[in-house]
Amino acid sequence: MSKRPEAKHKIDRRLGVNLWGRAKSPFNKREYGPGQHGQNRKKPTDYGTQLMAKQKLRGYYANIGESRFYRYYQEAIRRRGDSGHNLIELLERRLDAVVYRMKFVPTIFAARQFVSHGHVKVNGKRVTISSFSVKDGDTIEVKEKSRQMVLYVQGSTATDREVPGYLEVDHKAGAGKFIRAPKLEEVPYPVQMEPNLIIEFYSR
Repeated sequence: MSKRPEAKHKIDRRLGVNLWGRAKSPFNKREYGPGQHGQNRKKPTDYGTQLMAKQKLRGYYANIGESRFYRYYQEAIRRRGDSGHNLIELLERRLDAVVYRMKFVPTIFAARQFVSHGHVKVNGKRVTISSFSVKDGDTIEVKEKSRQMVLYVQGSTATDREVPGYLEVDHKAGAGKFIRAPKLEEVPYPVQMEPNLIIEFYSR
């Protein structure tokens, strides 16, 4: 995955949405895709609509690789209940997603880097795997020295988003708790996500 800032902007323009609700997204100025044919998009087919739903969700979580994303799909359909909701739960349990939701960093891409560089502990133990699955009741903590980093200060003081109700956070202590898995409607996506279309896409 590219770590260049422009990569996030390219995802926005390619998908035709302000995926993370950022004020600086180029989509706010040009609501069409990149390239000379960007303004001439045709009405998508059912397959195209399903593919777009998949690309939006993959992109939102820092552009997860296709093979790993497909494994999330397989786990989602294996579990009981609505497969689309199961998929969202699996993604929201990712440690990088939890770090982002808790506002320890300003972006989901920064969250992945923050975790991989060893700034985060789960239940007192350092975890460097961004895809680590957080369980109900787990405590997520930012190392004391890491709370002085610009990323942490920017994330914890940001006013453009709120910590969702399925998490508890104390930014002064640099720690929070994953209370429970959220329902789809509780996840604060800036754009509409349609996980059931993704299930249909892979089930073709």
